[in-house]
Amino acid sequence: MEEAAATGTGAARRNEDIALDLMKFVAMTTGYGRTTSSGVGFTGTGAASKPEDYASQLLELYGKCLSAVAGKK
Repeated sequence: MEEAAATGTGAARRNEDIALDLMKFVAMTTGYGRTTSSGVGFTGTGAASKPEDYASQLLELYGKCLSAVAGKK
């Protein structure tokens, strides 16, 4: 029997969606990659100087989140 695509309110979420939510949470609560970090104790380290750097850091964070959700080490 083939699995049908899950739809509706009880549908299982894809790993990509979960990783995106995790990335948003981490980035917003820590100020990850921001040029002027006002996060919780994370000031002055790893700040991006250009928007391109910030985008690169967010993509790297998303990859780490996706790996964590998928259970890869």
